[in-house]
Amino acid sequence: MMEILKKTNINFVGMRYYAFLFSGILATLGIIAFVFIFMGKANLGIDFAGGTMIQGSFEKPMSIGQIRNALGRNGYGNAEITELKAREVPYFFMIRLKSTAETGSKVSNEVLDVLKKEFPDNNFRKDSVDEVGPAVGKILQQQARLAVLIALAGILVYIWIRFDFRFGVAATIATFHDVLAVLGIMFILHKEITLLIVTALLTLAGYSLTDTVVVYDRIRENLKVFRKKGDFAGTINASINEILNRTLMTGGTTLLAVLSVFIFAGEVVHDFALALILGILVGTYSSWFVAAPIVLEWEKWSPKRFK
Repeated sequence: MMEILKKTNINFVGMRYYAFLFSGILATLGIIAFVFIFMGKANLGIDFAGGTMIQGSFEKPMSIGQIRNALGRNGYGNAEITELKAREVPYFFMIRLKSTAETGSKVSNEVLDVLKKEFPDNNFRKDSVDEVGPAVGKILQQQARLAVLIALAGILVYIWIRFDFRFGVAATIATFHDVLAVLGIMFILHKEITLLIVTALLTLAGYSLTDTVVVYDRIRENLKVFRKKGDFAGTINASINEILNRTLMTGGTTLLAVLSVFIFAGEVVHDFALALILGILVGTYSSWFVAAPIVLEWEKWSPKRFK
């Protein structure tokens, strides 16, 4: 394998208390975001909050500001408008209106009438209209929360069987940490929480777990060699340093692929790609500074491996 770094000797576990403090801040942000989402006060997409999404194109050049002003003058000042530049059709826009008492075909028809009235010389050609009722949005919220909890419970069982209970708990905490950290950052950035973001969170949970398992595998192999020394901290440091090149290569190439999606794939998957980018960075960080150091702290307070 190509080597980005020569042989390293970084004291990862020596920085664990700073990392725990930093991770505590990230996790707290995530918990706050989760509470706001649960209360329905976060920036929820129409997937969860209910609403109407209209996609279509104008015949002539049009700006987001012109559409926003036109809709604002007609009582739709809360409309979210995005230009989809990656489409082959020019002047293609997505207009989203969150749930109101009159969400449904009436709203979409009224918006189309407004565009026709405000821009009589620039016809808006409707491509699609999607509507999600508030009740469906609440069901999707419940199912999304359940999906995340089931995924994390599965991770705990998988690592417990593959390694042991301590590793399983540490890996689950690290994965929880990663999901909460990315959720918290997206919340701070006021990004819309949609089904795509939930998909990204589940994807990054799997990515983070894979990275953690690689670290754990190397620690287990090295324990056979270092067991007589009784130096668990040294074993963890040596293990992470040994796979540092592998982690940078896999993480770096994955990051490049997701960056390409972020830059070139258009507005629709922009936030999805951003969540994945954050997930790769946070997941790699937590494998080094959260998952393995938690096992070390557990071993420190309740010795087991070197008795």
